[in-house]
Amino acid sequence: MSERTVRVRFAPSPTGYPHIGNIRTALFNWLFARHHGGAFILRIEDTDQTRKVEGAVDAIKKSLDWLKIDWDEGPYFQSERLQIYHRCIQRLLDSIHAYKCYCSPERLARMREEMAERKESMRSYDRRCRDLTPEEIGRFESQGIMPVIRFKMPLDGQTTFHDLVRGDITFDNSELDDIVLLKSDGYPTYHLANIADDHYMEISHVMRGDEWLSSTPRHVLLYRAFDWEPPLFAHLPMILGPDKSKLSKRHGATSIDDYMDKYLPEAMVNFLALLGWSLDDKTEIFSREELIQNFSIERISRSPAVFNRDKLDWMNGYYLRRDSRPQDINNEAATAPVDAEGIAPQVSTDFVDRLMESLDNDLPPEVRRPTREYVEQIAPLIVERLKTLREAAENFGFFFVDEPIYESGLLLGKQLTVETAIRGLEAALERLQDTQFDALSLEEALRPLASDLGLKTGDFFGLLRIATTGRTAAPPLFETMAVLGKERCLKRIQTAVTKLRESS
Repeated sequence: MSERTVRVRFAPSPTGYPHIGNIRTALFNWLFARHHGGAFILRIEDTDQTRKVEGAVDAIKKSLDWLKIDWDEGPYFQSERLQIYHRCIQRLLDSIHAYKCYCSPERLARMREEMAERKESMRSYDRRCRDLTPEEIGRFESQGIMPVIRFKMPLDGQTTFHDLVRGDITFDNSELDDIVLLKSDGYPTYHLANIADDHYMEISHVMRGDEWLSSTPRHVLLYRAFDWEPPLFAHLPMILGPDKSKLSKRHGATSIDDYMDKYLPEAMVNFLALLGWSLDDKTEIFSREELIQNFSIERISRSPAVFNRDKLDWMNGYYLRRDSRPQDINNEAATAPVDAEGIAPQVSTDFVDRLMESLDNDLPPEVRRPTREYVEQIAPLIVERLKTLREAAENFGFFFVDEPIYESGLLLGKQLTVETAIRGLEAALERLQDTQFDALSLEEALRPLASDLGLKTGDFFGLLRIATTGRTAAPPLFETMAVLGKERCLKRIQTAVTKLRESS
């Protein structure tokens, strides 16, 4: 690696809200800076005023704050640095590395249409204004036409640069257009503002998505025109969907804001870090400190990374369970099964806080909000079954409604008839009238009842589970019934009997 002091930047454009690819780039730069004790700079590239989205800058900062990706300098705004870019343009004009172009957008559009009709290799510009005479320039100026400024690319030869991920890469200069550096409205394009800021901010390494790879030879040539030393480049692998196509909204390429109320930031950082980087072929769980300690450009893959939502869910479930444990008990105690008294293992107050907030956001408006005491009873039962907090309301809503909604046929499973199901439920109702509603007492009362009724234990317990929760899969039956309480369970079992009678 270069002996330069490490200074990297995250330079998003506020033309939309940050998504998975943007934030992966930010994270890699931040980890690299923290690993080397360098600086991480936030720069907002807002020179495209026509595409600027209201609220995008706040969304960028909110995303970084959520993931605890802190910046050492900035945010800098390119729209506030126009004088710097104008000085750079004048320098290129004076050295004849740039020229004024007076071609209208309409002419450029016609040019491309004609090239398409002739089936020629498409170019954004045919260099018509590259060698205008002083007389021609004067004629355009007298018409009041505001020119753009283009870079005068070399017409032959090759440009080679070294990429820290991909090695040496060579482009034929004949394939490079005379790119626009300054628009007619006085704002620079990405190409000029980007390299000018990287130079003046003393950026040592440019780590960005590989969609910018084709821009790099243009930037290298601009650095040469200014006689500046370019930074070191590292282009990050593309992120694909599970079907190996380009990541899109159907795969999860939505705003990172959509993940904030569903996933833990620790899980998202861990997941994003493994989208194109790895320590080895087996380690998947990393703390933030371990990522900082081990991160290196050498371990970034050349191959595309695959966005796997199932893996993100699994990882989030791991962090949910880890963070649910109280700090004053060991892991064995935190993950132990319900004890002989029917008391579930403890969960942390932080987990209960998160669960309360999630339920408050996700439960339907007509559902009465649960008390903290009630949520503290539920939390130990569902924590092992959660992958995301949002699943609490989706999968365990039966804890919070008066009556679960389900079809009566679900009560029968594969083995029971209407008559045997009714007989089983009525026997349970009778047995439960005088039973204490703790998990141990419920099991002692109901387990022998299955044998007395001539039913398989699994069929009988499944019948009770659906009657009390409306679901075929739920937390342990007796612990769930204990939390629901006697009154609610008896009412639900009686409702199940009614459903079966009405269906017969």
